[in-house]
Amino acid sequence: MVFSVLSVYSQQTAGKMVSADLIVFGGTVVTMDSSGTIIENGAIAIKDGKILAIGESNEILRKYRSRNKINATGKVVIPGLINTHTHIPMVLFRGIADDMDLQEWLTKYIFPAEAKNVDENFVRIGTRLGLAELIKGGVTTYCDMYYFEDAIAEETAKAGVRAVLGETLIDFPAPDNKTFADALKYTENFIKKWKNHPLIVPAVAPHAPYTVSQEHLLEAKKLADKYDVPLVIHLAEAETETKFIKEKHNGLTPVRYVESIGFFNQKTIAAHVIQVDEEEIEILKKNNVGVAHNPQSNMKLAAGIAPIPTMLKYGLRLGLGTDGAASNNDLNLWEEMDTAAKIHKVFTKDPKAASAQQIFAMATIGGARALHLENLIGSLEVGKRADIVILDFDSIHQTPMYNIYSHLVYATKANDVNTVIIEGKIVMLQRRLLTLNENAIKKEANLYKQKIMKSLGLKP
Repeated sequence: MVFSVLSVYSQQTAGKMVSADLIVFGGTVVTMDSSGTIIENGAIAIKDGKILAIGESNEILRKYRSRNKINATGKVVIPGLINTHTHIPMVLFRGIADDMDLQEWLTKYIFPAEAKNVDENFVRIGTRLGLAELIKGGVTTYCDMYYFEDAIAEETAKAGVRAVLGETLIDFPAPDNKTFADALKYTENFIKKWKNHPLIVPAVAPHAPYTVSQEHLLEAKKLADKYDVPLVIHLAEAETETKFIKEKHNGLTPVRYVESIGFFNQKTIAAHVIQVDEEEIEILKKNNVGVAHNPQSNMKLAAGIAPIPTMLKYGLRLGLGTDGAASNNDLNLWEEMDTAAKIHKVFTKDPKAASAQQIFAMATIGGARALHLENLIGSLEVGKRADIVILDFDSIHQTPMYNIYSHLVYATKANDVNTVIIEGKIVMLQRRLLTLNENAIKKEANLYKQKIMKSLGLKP
């Protein structure tokens, strides 16, 4: 199939050329490789979901042929963005409870709303809505922890999106599993079903040290180790958590506590990590922990500001996340980049803290490292999976352009995302979703609004 926007290229020497499934050419390619290579008038050849070749357009087009080409002239081509922490179905709770601290938000609103509304249908509809938002914002990989995670995996795979997905384990009855033992069994079956899938990485996701007992944390870790899958957890996310853990565990902070019980494995992904000192950052580094920084959610809940400049100094596996849309209130990683770059300048009183290039790295190759997937995604390099985003770069708010990283972090918006490719397949072309029905998704989501409001006694 040749899309209408694809440019025709002479193939008179096709017999001597290497066949590709898709070629993207003509754009400014920001590779995010270890050398920070940027290729003006660059091109990428894609075959079997992988990057077959990357270089200058004239070179790639001379050596590789494809019936399918995307002319990205005047545009910027980047690795797909990586959202390292979400609860994707919670887009259906967007704006339901705002302007309160974490514990009040959770116990008075979110947990009751989940108890009354979350079932498999809720999760599927919310996942579709969230996936549409992620794709339209240029996110090609996300990390999730929620309930009915098998349904999330099915919807995600169907939409052609890459994800690390963890079934939430928690020490009270959840919408899908009423006991921890049931949830653990569900998780094991989930892992067996999805392990080695080309897009889905199954994970084990104990909710947090304050909602999961020591015994159950270690059971979760044992399961993750058994199948060599990631271990996803909220960690050190608020003062209330630190106070609770200290009171219960002989003065230990959350990071010191989970280390003391031997919780960390080599694929741990910790969300938030706000309440930490330099010694604890060293602990995270030693244990190869990936950290998901969620600046806007942390700000909105007044949870605090993670010491990102220090984490960068120590070379932690550091990515960016949005958290769930109930506490953000969107899945827009461009806003997270802009916020992260600015908030740490204010907090440290240092305008050089968290540079635009460092922050863009956190949204791409840093996010891949945080998810322990840097060998597969996060940069545009030969052999990596072809997760690619093409950005319009001729809008008023991007004119003129002097420094590409400055524009990517401080000026680019989600609406500038033109085309999204995941695993070599086009999932959005010129802002049109190809694997999801946007109108049907919005209709289903709006129907759920009335049900949720009624269940909580809220007035329209």
